[in-house]
Amino acid sequence: MKPDIKILQPKKLLGKCMRMNFVENNTALIWKSFMPIRNQITNKLGNDLFSVTVYDALPDFENFNPQTFFTKWAAVEVSDFNNVPDDMQTLTLTSGMYAVFNYKGLSTDTQIFEYIIATWLPNSEYELDNRPHFEILGEQYKNNDPNSEEEICIPIKMKQSV
Repeated sequence: MKPDIKILQPKKLLGKCMRMNFVENNTALIWKSFMPIRNQITNKLGNDLFSVTVYDALPDFENFNPQTFFTKWAAVEVSDFNNVPDDMQTLTLTSGMYAVFNYKGLSTDTQIFEYIIATWLPNSEYELDNRPHFEILGEQYKNNDPNSEEEICIPIKMKQSV
């Protein structure tokens, strides 16, 4: 699977976030708390949902520690932050280069991420950049459906010459 390499423009996101790790992964909980109140957001830009992972530091996937904490977001893109409902937070994704993988399959299948990190990335001319990772869950996204489609966006930069 080959990604599209894109320069994405800044995005303003509004939603809910929670600190977690892969041992105590509460992704379903954050979405369960966000979905019933998402319609309170009056300045949405489209219907896409954003599942964002913000690592505290550049992830070291070679020495992966499932107990390392990160912040997980369930959000939508908005035009501005002028009207933030109670119990929601804001996040600005800065512009930058992303490898965008069009993925079809179960969102619980981690093999795609293993492929991206262990196979595609080391064999590419890119390396991870320290920016949020995210998935765009558009019209073709169907939770827990093998025919579901989403865009997986991995922050990258050109490898440094050694």
